[in-house]
Formats: sequence, C-alpha cells, structure tokens
Amino acid sequence: MRLGRTLLVPALVAAAALGPAAPLAAQEAAGEAPRAVLDRYCVACHNDRLVTGGLSLEAAAVDAADPSRDAGVWERVIAKLRTGAMPPPGRPRPDAATYDAVAARLEADIDRVAAANPDPGRTSTGHRLNRTEYRNAIRDLLALDLDVTPLLPGDETSDTGFDNNADVLSISTAQLERYLSAARTISRLAVGLAPAAPAFETFDVPLLLLQDDRQSEDLPLGSRGGVAIPYHFPVDGEYLVKIELRSNWQDYILGMGSEHLLDVRIDGELVKRFTVGGEDRGRPAPLTFTIAERGDPEWEAYLQTADEDLEVRVPVEAGPRTVGVSFVRNVWEPEGILLPRQAGEVLSNDEVYHGNAAVAAVGIGGPYEPAGPGDTPSRRAVFTCRPDDAAADSAVESDAGGGARPAAERACAAEIVSRLARRAYRRPVTAADVDTLLGFFDSGRESGGGFDAGVQLALERMLVDPDFLLRMERDPAGAAPGAPYRLSDVEIASRLSFFLWSSIPDDALLDAAEAGRLTEPAVLDAQVRRMLADPRARSLVDDFAMQWLHLRNLEDVKGDPVPFPDFDDNLVEAFRHETTLFLASTLREDRSVLDLLDADYTFVNERLARHYGIPGVYGSRFRRVELPDLTQRGGLLGHGGLLALTSYPTRTSPVLRGKWLLDTILGAPPPSPPPDVPALPEGAGGGRTTSVRERLERHRQAPACATCHASIDPPGFALEQYDGLGGWRTADEYGNPVDATATLPSGRRVEGMAGLRAWLLERPEQFAGTVTEKLLSYALGRGLAHADRPTVRAVVREAAADDYRWSALVAGIAKSPAFLMRNAAAD
Repeated sequence: MRLGRTLLVPALVAAAALGPAAPLAAQEAAGEAPRAVLDRYCVACHNDRLVTGGLSLEAAAVDAADPSRDAGVWERVIAKLRTGAMPPPGRPRPDAATYDAVAARLEADIDRVAAANPDPGRTSTGHRLNRTEYRNAIRDLLALDLDVTPLLPGDETSDTGFDNNADVLSISTAQLERYLSAARTISRLAVGLAPAAPAFETFDVPLLLLQDDRQSEDLPLGSRGGVAIPYHFPVDGEYLVKIELRSNWQDYILGMGSEHLLDVRIDGELVKRFTVGGEDRGRPAPLTFTIAERGDPEWEAYLQTADEDLEVRVPVEAGPRTVGVSFVRNVWEPEGILLPRQAGEVLSNDEVYHGNAAVAAVGIGGPYEPAGPGDTPSRRAVFTCRPDDAAADSAVESDAGGGARPAAERACAAEIVSRLARRAYRRPVTAADVDTLLGFFDSGRESGGGFDAGVQLALERMLVDPDFLLRMERDPAGAAPGAPYRLSDVEIASRLSFFLWSSIPDDALLDAAEAGRLTEPAVLDAQVRRMLADPRARSLVDDFAMQWLHLRNLEDVKGDPVPFPDFDDNLVEAFRHETTLFLASTLREDRSVLDLLDADYTFVNERLARHYGIPGVYGSRFRRVELPDLTQRGGLLGHGGLLALTSYPTRTSPVLRGKWLLDTILGAPPPSPPPDVPALPEGAGGGRTTSVRERLERHRQAPACATCHASIDPPGFALEQYDGLGGWRTADEYGNPVDATATLPSGRRVEGMAGLRAWLLERPEQFAGTVTEKLLSYALGRGLAHADRPTVRAVVREAAADDYRWSALVAGIAKSPAFLMRNAAAD
C-alpha cells in the first residue's frame, strides 16, 4: 500500500463508523436539502415539459424526501452526481460538498429501506454452463484438461460484458447435438478407449510471431522459436509429429541459406533432431528478389520443399504431454552490416535466406498401433475401484431384464457413478440417478466392450444430464409470487464455486452444504478464504478480469507497419502476460483493489521492457520489476495492452480510451452513439497535419456529437502521452507536441496519466464500487438493476475498513442478500 493511501484509509474507516448519521451531517453542513438543490440546478431541464433525457425531477413527479419510492429514478440521479456529469458544462453547478451531501442523503435513505426489505432480484431458473465453466468442470471432475473450443459452439457476451450471463446462455437443438458429441469424445478420453481410427490435428503458429528467442518456459534453455503444445494422447501407441516451416508469400521457406538444428521433444525429452537448410542446391536467386528473378530449378524446388521430410513417428504413453518443437539457438552473430528490421510488404516477400528459419505449424496424428489405455490422471480419477477389488467371488445377480451380471462389476460401477454424479450434479445423488446411470453401464458392457466400455457410456450419459449442463435454481413450494426467499446451502455452494472457480464445487464445499452449515457466517467466511487461496481462483483473473478489462480483445490488436515498424505478436503476447501476471499477483497477495491503479511494479520480459524503456531486463522470462518512473507507468492505466486495444492500428483514440475508462474504471458507461455519426476528419485540409485533439474539437461541433463527447473525450485525452501501442511519447505521429491535459465534466483539470490516477484515488470508494459492481454481476450471472445498488454500496462500505482488499469485496458479495437469496417468480 502506498503512503498516500495509508493516510486515507483511517479517515474512510472513521467515516464508515459514523453510520447512517454521517450522510445527514454532511448534508446539513452543506446547508440545503436535496429538493432545494434539485430545484436550483436540475429542474430547469428535467421538468415535466422538457423531460430532458427522459427524466423529470419536479416535486410532482418524484419525491426527494422519500427516494426509495422511486429508487430507479434516484439511482440515475446519484450516478450523475457522483461523477459530476450534471449539470452539463456551461450551466451553473453546485460545489463539491453539495454534490456529496445530496448524493449521500439520497443513498442513505434508499439503503435504509433496502436493508429492511431486501430485493435480491431473480436469476434464471436454468443457467447453462458456458465453455469456460464446462472445460473447468471436466478438468475438476475427470482430471482431464482439454481445450473444448473445437467441441462446443461459442458463447455470446451479454450487455454486462460477461459470457456467464444466463440471459445469453440458452440451449438449442444444434447446441445439444454438440454437447452429445462432446460428451462422447470426453468420456472416451477419460476412460482411455482407443479411437476408431487415427486422427490428425494441426497447431498453427501466428504469422507475426518472431522466433528469434526462446518462445516458452516449456521449451529448453538454449532453444529458439518453435512452439510448445499441450496435447492429450488418448492411449498408449505410436504418434506422428509433422512440422511445417514458415515461408514467404511466394512459398519460399525462410532461412534456408544457413543450417538449422530442429528438435522435437515430448515432455522435454528429445525424440528427434533434424538438420534443415544450408545445402548447396545450385545458384540461388538474388537476395530478397525471389518475387522477380528465379534461381536454378534445383534451388527453387529445395526452397519450396525443404520441410517435406520433417516428421517423426514415436511411441508415446497415454495422458497429458507437452510436445515441444524448437530450434537450437546459435550463440554467435553473423558478420556483416546490421540490417534494419523489415516489416509489411517487404518482409512478406523476403525469403530471409541467411536469417532464422521459423515454424509455421505442427501436426500431431495417431494413435497408430494402439497398445492400451495406459495409466493416466483421468483413469485414476474415474476408476477408484476395479471389479476384482469389489468381490472375491464371481457372484451373479439378475436384473429387470432377467440377464445375469457379475455382482462385483455392478457394485464397482455403482460406486464410481455415485461418486462422480454427486460432484457433476452438484447435489446429493438419489437412487434414481444411480439406476439411470447403471442402466447405461449395463448397455455399454453388454455391447462387447467390457467393464471400461460400460463406465464410458455411463459417463457419457452423465455429461449430457440437465443437472450437469444447467445450474438449476427452483422456487420452493409455497413461495409467494415475487417474494424473496433464501437459497438452499447446496444452491449457494454451486453459486460460490462458479463465482470463484468457474467450476463445480469440490467435496469440502459440498460436505459443508449438505450438512446445512455453509451459510453459517464463520463457515461461509472460511470457505471463501479457502477457495481464494486455491489455484482454481485464478479463474477470477483468466475469466472475470479478462472480460471486465476487455483483454480478450487483445487478439485483435494490430499495429500498422508504417507508424509502428516494431510491431509483432510477441509484443501482444507480452501485453497479455504482463496484465494477467499483475492481476494474479494482487489476487494471490490479497492486495487492495486500489493497487490496480497505483502499484509501483509490473511484470516484463526483454521484449516488453524494451518497449517501455526499462533497462537491464534480458530474456523471454517474465519477472517482477519496480517501475523507475511512476509518472509514466504504474497500475493498469499504464499497461500497454489496455492502451493498445483502445487504439486504432495507425493512431491513438481518446474516444475509445475514454469510453473504456468510463465503462471499466469509473462504472459510468456512456450511451451508444446515434446513427450516422460523421467520421473523424483525418487532416486539416491543405496538406496540414493536426493532432487528434484538434480533430475531435471539430468533430464535437456537430450537435449530435457534442453532449456525449464532453464526458468521453477528457479521460482519453489524459492518456495521450501513450501512442497506439502504449509506448511513451512527447510528440504525436505528425511531430505535434502532445497535450495530455484534460478538463473533466466536474470541472477538475488533470495532467496526464498521473493526474488522472491521482484524481481517481481521491475517491477510492468510486473505483472500489466499480470493481464490486462488475464482480457482483459476474457472481450472479445477470445484469444489475437499481435494486442492486444498495448491495454494492454496503459491500464497499464494509470493505473500506480492510483497505478494499480482494478478499473483503468477495466475502462481502458472498454474504449479501443478492447472493444468498432470490425472488420467486412473479404471479
């Protein structure tokens, strides 16, 4: 925690300790009641005649003395007051104390009524697992970590910004067919049944990924380029690994003028070393002129077919492995003139004859000559018993169809499916559940595949059961229509596990729920802290934060080679690693969420450190570094990835950055733009070049644009000292000096990122409230309504005493009425 916050937190705690009287005291100090303030500053526009913005604040329309009666209206007013967005610039405005006093009085009145009569809202009765949750559930249930993207259709993202929102997670006939197919594939992999025929899968390496350094921690030291591929080998057997090398647009393989050693490894063990390139195959074409002048036919053929024999067939044991393909890195540099790095069309046509070869794709095929299921983590997770362990005798019993079956096999199958179904269905299993699964076990065994085939078919049936695919929350019998009721402990266990792990509950959580003790305050708090300490809580970074901050859009970041000749996919991957490692560190260390804004450290490798101008960092490994200049970097606002994804390929965009700040940091998303908005002028005319700020000023002259841009543009202007890829600059692409000053809607003037950050930290409860609002929406799987605002404020007030730590916000949400309760269906 930084010094500025050290002095601030005690004051916040003291203010929170004053309770409901504190807002009233502040209001009295301001000297005016809310109605008088509204009549003076707001009603001139928001009256019954004009109804500006669809809102009238006249006394006859809304009651300021009892705002809980029109809470939806007053929550809109509070949001505008807290951000200083109204009255608009140019109109008379109250002072800061009056803003705070009126907003605090309205909040206190609404929150008091909400505490006495909680409105938890209503979540969907059936909530389908999204792809991330499905993958994690399979991982935790069957010890099988698979990329299910090729198996399942994509998920839509709701207006909340999250893909776990039940409103967009419907299930169609086409989706159900994909789930049926996925269940068969997954259950066969888990049990270890051999595929009907060898399969072949290709893994492409991004075209703009430079391969001059070590590419992954899973590749050996001293390697260069290539790729490390996590791959699940279904059974013991022989598998084919085939490598395709990168070529230019004329299909000439790169780097063939020199000899390269190319290694294939399985779990780090070398299985084959190829030598490619450096062969004398006749007269070559002039360097970089393959597009214009051909070499000898033999040379031409070699440069287009040199990778045809880069394949190896190797025996591999079943289970999760890492297939590594990489070059042996030279520890010397060639003599000669150091050439500038090429980009764009020149690079696409260059065969880089004496440069580095690169891997374009790796294919893995098999199994050939299967040799059995092997001993895999998934088989150990499934087969906790074997028939020969269940009984010494081959006693038989008769089923309803009259056939005889070994009792030992059925008893063991019952034990397996009972244990797995409890976790898959996230509730105690019934005799009917077990009987259904055993019926499929019987069918699979009788088909000729034996005991393992029976278990596989039972698993396949389990994975398509509605109780696995859907998170069900049913109204209790006799619940009054629209009335709130408490969820069962088992339902809360499911909510909690999908909130913190994006996965199914573990045995410890289910045990507490089935014992009816999960909602005891001490037990719930202990479970939350235990789950946050578990590695699976990383889903709060990889799933929640990646969507909250829009980091999933990083794959769309491109840099035009003219203004950004150094752009490559290595930089984009470095952006992703920096932010995810940073977020994970704050969660793992249970730091304050305010550290997201003003941390004095980050994570970089050599590529990113060079981009940021941080000296003394070498190699591809990421490491934590103290930032040398906190006016340039510090917290999320200085992360290159977030700055790049809010820019265009050729230039910055204060509009995109301002919109991102309003949505993700300030919690005040702007409205959608009106139709037919004119494009931003690209120049001043007459060959003159102007800054983006000047062009936006002309753009705002259009009446349809002025109102929204008055709130969107200023925060974006404060980040103008970062170029389109997040690099620090003092002049724009035309040489104009960068002006990073901004006047916010409240009238506050800030200077650059450091000034914007200082302004945000002056009101820490506002940023903490935004994080809490996003977390609550993600936890509930629905969008928030005005009735949820008291919950957000209550969580933030209580977390202030603990410096807004992650654990305080999460625990506050977990024990809130919105999380523990649900409204019954309306009549």
